Amino acid sequence: MTAAGVRVVPMGTEHAERVLAIYRLGIDGGQATFETTAPGWEEFDATKLPGHRHVALDADGRVVGWSAVVAVSSRCVYAGVVEHSVYVHPDARGRGVGLALLRALIASTEAAGIWTIQSGIFPENAVSLALHRRAGFRVIGTRIRVGRHHGVWRDVVLIERRSPVIS
Repeated sequence: MTAAGVRVVPMGTEHAERVLAIYRLGIDGGQATFETTAPGWEEFDATKLPGHRHVALDADGRVVGWSAVVAVSSRCVYAGVVEHSVYVHPDARGRGVGLALLRALIASTEAAGIWTIQSGIFPENAVSLALHRRAGFRVIGTRIRVGRHHGVWRDVVLIERRSPVIS
């Protein structure tokens, strides 16, 4: 168990249903992503990099959150840069689950020689921005009106964490 009262383990096919359900809850909340529907497991599984996909399990073994990364580019110069996602079930928020997932993600990416983890967060998602600050991410800037979400222009705050151990 971690300080969050959860155990973080590698994400597997056995977690698929709950991972996608949590993703759908994040999508439905309107503050987590530009996506409007969750993919099927095959698409999700094919796009997330192996070795950097984690789930948080509560004391009963239920998935209460997940994190994963995608490559930002196929160009070799960006081999050490990934974009991440972290989602926590609404009933498990505020208990340190997101921080536990980010710490596991940081450990796995650094062990693989990945030097930058980045993402974009809606500025209205203050909880996510605060979580990422606690995990060592910094704000790079804001992309103004970068995309339309349900017909409304949205800004995105760009964040990154540069590894202090990968040079």
